[in-house]
Amino acid sequence: MEETFDSITRPEIRNKQRIVVKVGSSSLVHHETGGLDYTKLEVLIRELCNLSNQGKDVILVTSGAIAVGKRVIGQAAVNSQKDNMGFKQACAAIGQARLMMTYQKLFSEYNHIAAQILMTKNTVTDEVNRTNAYNTFTELLNMGIIPIVNENDTVSTYEIMVGENDVLIGDNDTLSAIVASLVSADLLILLSDIDGLYTDDPHKNPDAKFISQVDKINDEFINMAKSSTGSDVGTGGMNTKLGAARIATSSGADMIIANGADMRILHRIMDGRDIGTLFCANKDDTFDMIDFINKINS
Repeated sequence: MEETFDSITRPEIRNKQRIVVKVGSSSLVHHETGGLDYTKLEVLIRELCNLSNQGKDVILVTSGAIAVGKRVIGQAAVNSQKDNMGFKQACAAIGQARLMMTYQKLFSEYNHIAAQILMTKNTVTDEVNRTNAYNTFTELLNMGIIPIVNENDTVSTYEIMVGENDVLIGDNDTLSAIVASLVSADLLILLSDIDGLYTDDPHKNPDAKFISQVDKINDEFINMAKSSTGSDVGTGGMNTKLGAARIATSSGADMIIANGADMRILHRIMDGRDIGTLFCANKDDTFDMIDFINKINS
């Protein structure tokens, strides 16, 4: 079947019903100390609860377990690539528990329940596991519960191991797109440390031009992507975000990359304001997500 293409307008974002929001490590912690930014977390959770109160299905994909774990044991959060794999996995085990405890407490302040879902590559590639994950997501959303998703870094090293081309199969940009595809989401929002897609890296080139909307991803846009956004805390650069856009849009979801410096940006996006870069859904029934993930890591 041929792919279908139907560009949307920003006001139509208001009608999105099933929304996946991904928040990166750099948007959750204080860069200087690696400690959680509770002000940002509180605003993020308030925004998500408000979307849920509107009757929308909401899923949060969160980074930060390793950074939080390192903070708990008194280590700096930055320059994590210098640490060995076992240390990172141990920090993930410590940090995931602390991070989830924090989320549960804050969500309860707004009378909402959060549930933890930890995924690995096998969750996606194994048909039985994929079906089980879908059933879990579906039941939680039917119950009005907000799933919180992360890579299971304690047993899976995909997110914390850089591939040959600096593309991380387990990076949470990719994971959030996988979740959006799995649950047939209408919209994926990636909150990062950059405003959206530029013609060049804006950290290095002041003449880089901002791109508000991408109707269809082609080689020109892929070549614009850079392997890093300049963040020392997060693992995913613009390459992974373009990969996530390929997965999400081919699965029928619109995707927006926006800056997570102010978490109130979520309701502004949902109000239909021209914020971030909008990648329009371009559903392609022939798109093989698993094959695509394998190719970017070959």
